[in-house]
Amino acid sequence: MADNFEKLECWKKCFELKLLIKEKVLIALPDSEKFDLRSQLLRASRSATANIAEGWGRYHFKDNIKYLLNARGSVSEVLDHAIEANSWNYINDEILNEIRTTTDSCIRLLNGYIKYLRKQNESNG
Repeated sequence: MADNFEKLECWKKCFELKLLIKEKVLIALPDSEKFDLRSQLLRASRSATANIAEGWGRYHFKDNIKYLLNARGSVSEVLDHAIEANSWNYINDEILNEIRTTTDSCIRLLNGYIKYLRKQNESNG
């Protein structure tokens, strides 16, 4: 197990997603979306890494898993908002595909970590 949440591959990939959203999507959104889509995207991308960090700080495997599941939901929410941004022509297909690839990686890594923690929980229970 990592000695710091920043060393978790799932956290690193979700942090990459957060940077991608900040650098390529938020700046492309019009001012009219400042309190709607922009806010939702920023909060969802921040929530993914924050949930991984908070889960890592929990004592029990089950608590950690709960937060990882929340992170997975936040990653899916980011993709949903990106699809909306693309449908309104705020971002192009290339950026959407980059987000889709990154969110897929995030979810794969989160699923792998969840599976690992469930095995640890079973062997320690």
